[in-house]
Amino acid sequence: MADRITFKRIIKLYAISAKMDLAWLLRDTKYALAGIGADLVSNLSIVSGVFLISVRFGGIGGMSADEVLFMMSYSTVVTGIFIMFGAGNNIHISRIIGRGQLEHLFIQPLPLHVQLATCGFAPFTGGSNFIVGAILMVIAVNRLGLQPSYGWMLALIAYQLTTMAVIVARAYLVSSMAFYAPVAAEEISGTAIDGTWFMSTFPLSGMPSFIQIPLVTILPEGMMAWFPSLCLLGKPPLGLGAYYPMLFALVISFVASYIFRKGLNYYVTKGSNRYVPYGFRR
Repeated sequence: MADRITFKRIIKLYAISAKMDLAWLLRDTKYALAGIGADLVSNLSIVSGVFLISVRFGGIGGMSADEVLFMMSYSTVVTGIFIMFGAGNNIHISRIIGRGQLEHLFIQPLPLHVQLATCGFAPFTGGSNFIVGAILMVIAVNRLGLQPSYGWMLALIAYQLTTMAVIVARAYLVSSMAFYAPVAAEEISGTAIDGTWFMSTFPLSGMPSFIQIPLVTILPEGMMAWFPSLCLLGKPPLGLGAYYPMLFALVISFVASYIFRKGLNYYVTKGSNRYVPYGFRR
């Protein structure tokens, strides 16, 4: 019964966030559309650049131009999901921590994780990349001659969720530094996420193993689009197997959860210097 109530509450919170997002779009349409257009142009410029390179040279590292297009569409869908569910700094969590705003969440009559999961939902102003990515994926699948089954569709959803889990876990892992150094680490999650996007949109196929392996083990750039895309195309790279992304997501999520909880306990004990006379945002 408690799970049912929690689920209903989460749906209501998502509905509230969606309503607020729609209100912004209708009230300030010019600037909302400008923001939507900027996100769309920025992402498509990255996608089209890599795709046009693959067309010019007949593929990249053994991946055909259509396979590269599929990888780019996968990346665009992930970007769309990220923007739709992370518009409230709930994924860029270091900003909330560094600005001393966790206290605002502590006094709410909801668990912290529920608030963080629902506060950034923006389907109306943040859904453009998701829609474009889905269209590009349909085109890529058609050009590749794939016949998606129900199992393949479920695998696609599973890999998308896995990729998002890796993004969120990494963001929370590095954001834990903001508990101890709020001024220096306030924007560290944005730096980490932006750096990941810059490297993750280029195929790693054809690169030497001393470059590929660190980017799918120590760093997650290869897990953002390249590795899961090849898995969906039936070509898991490096002999690691199709389930490797799920295992990677599980490990990094566990590590991030442990370190973030330690940082949160420190934060609860020490508080934020924002609210003291010498606070940097007093």
